[in-house]
Amino acid sequence: MRAITIPEPGGPDALVWAEVPDPEPGPDEVIVDVRATGVNRADLLQRQGHYPPPPGASAYPGLECSGVITEVGAQVAGWAVGQQVCALLSGGGYAERVAVPAGQLLPVPACDPVDAAALPEVACTVWSNLVQVARLGAGDTLLVHGGGSGIGTFAIQFGAALGVTVLTTAREAKHARLRELGAAHTIDYREQDFVEEARRVTDGRGVDVILDIMGGSYLGRNVSALATGGRLVVIGMQGGRKAELDLSALLAKRASVAATSLRSRPLAEKAEIVQGVRDEVWPLVEAGRIRPIVDRRLPMTEAAEAHRLVESNDHFGKVLLTRPPGGGSAVS
Repeated sequence: MRAITIPEPGGPDALVWAEVPDPEPGPDEVIVDVRATGVNRADLLQRQGHYPPPPGASAYPGLECSGVITEVGAQVAGWAVGQQVCALLSGGGYAERVAVPAGQLLPVPACDPVDAAALPEVACTVWSNLVQVARLGAGDTLLVHGGGSGIGTFAIQFGAALGVTVLTTAREAKHARLRELGAAHTIDYREQDFVEEARRVTDGRGVDVILDIMGGSYLGRNVSALATGGRLVVIGMQGGRKAELDLSALLAKRASVAATSLRSRPLAEKAEIVQGVRDEVWPLVEAGRIRPIVDRRLPMTEAAEAHRLVESNDHFGKVLLTRPPGGGSAVS
């Protein structure tokens, strides 16, 4: 088969479309013929040499995919050759085929089978952090940083479906579309102070939950924006790894800060999250209350261009890489 490889870490041009060995399914795995894979920030970090795959995972980037099952391991039950699926991956989505633990498979919901590749990673990340960690519920206020991203566009829809008042930060040009997805309040992070805005729209109380992709640069301000008993969940470090935190501010609010990642979790934990998504999120997709938001599709042979686009932050929702007909040629 062919896959996007990274012979040497570097910029987008480090991505090479090359012939590699076919994957073999383990007893608890299936082989999926990949139709499409989503581009995530973790893929950019892996390309740069900063985020290697966990032990035993595919060396190729790609944390989610959609496709068709072509082989089934000896101990797999409930899945069959020919089924259309999407899947949460530890790696390997940027390829023509990938081995997937059966516990990380999801049926394609009521959406385009290619666009289904935009759902698994964001659905599992958002559900596990907002429901399992932050205990988000109807009547809460939620602040989502990076509303125009794949995570952001999904979190806004999910929060709105739960009956949550959603605030989000994004460039002003994206605000109208974010309100269409369910955001009650949009904040231009370049021109407005999100702490002041969070307090203003909550009559000074602050927000109950913050889903943060920025990390260090937003830590203190995020705590300031929380309500008493608020929960901050950090899932990214686009604003840096380190920051000082005034613990007295956290104590005074009886607030909590959690930081999580998904890729390196044990298989059993990932399977539990995937099952939770199937039980609680997939019905919302089937009902049309959540849909995959896809900025554009590019062939895998244009993975470098896809990475440039995501790095620019000019996209809205997910960028997908689709399997090129006939295998394609070298990445340019």
